[in-house]
Amino acid sequence: MEKRDLKRLIIILIYLLILASLSLAAYFWLRPKESCFDQKMNQNEQGIDCGGICQKRCNLLPQFDLTVGEKGFVESGISGKYDLFGEISNPNNDFGSGSFSYEFKIKDSTGITLNQFSGKSFILPGEKKYLIAVNIPAESVPGEITLAVSEVKWEEFVNYEKPQLKIINRSYQETSSGVGFSEAFGLLKNESPFDFSTIKINVVLKDYAGKILALNSTIINTVKTGESRDFKVIWPSKFSGEVEDMEFQTEVNVFSSEAFVERYFRSKKFQKYDYQ
Repeated sequence: MEKRDLKRLIIILIYLLILASLSLAAYFWLRPKESCFDQKMNQNEQGIDCGGICQKRCNLLPQFDLTVGEKGFVESGISGKYDLFGEISNPNNDFGSGSFSYEFKIKDSTGITLNQFSGKSFILPGEKKYLIAVNIPAESVPGEITLAVSEVKWEEFVNYEKPQLKIINRSYQETSSGVGFSEAFGLLKNESPFDFSTIKINVVLKDYAGKILALNSTIINTVKTGESRDFKVIWPSKFSGEVEDMEFQTEVNVFSSEAFVERYFRSKKFQKYDYQ
């Protein structure tokens, strides 16, 4: 090999060595820092974000459990089927649950279970909301509705700010023509600094005494920050009682990246975790 070729080879090797060194430095500089909140079992942890230097998180639990409040059923408009509801409260201001299981049971007047319905949901810190199951069949008119919550997976929030979703211009009317028995209207305003891909709105109709007469929900997709969107919820069949009040509840699952418009979402941007 000539000296010129040897010199060229040495220069190429030096450049490759420098490039490899820079790439390795960039990897260690830019890679996500290992922490007790990265949802990975690393460092000297014995489980995901638990054990070793993250031992404190193994025992990190909220002060209060989820509580079940008012529960019951209403007419669904279909013979032999009923809409079930139950109110769930999270008394903790710094903990939310990204996933919990729940089970409705329809019982007759003697306590015999006629049917049951299971599902999963989420709840934010300090939130109170309705769980709803529609068109659940039963052989006879329910005498009692029970609701149980289990498998609650807690997550800690630091500097938590509730999604700023407001509903204004609320109205309700029975329809004299067209499809359905009655309609509820409203205007959803997204005053959060986030663009949400999916927002659920539960609408609960009540009489003068606060008794729930009917309930329904709707989904609004792609609501950008600062945007306002009209919505309408329809009750196709007549129900008993006179509507005197309405309750609107908005739901957005901040635990899931799918709840955010993808081009603006950044992992853990909404949930600001901290660990000392």
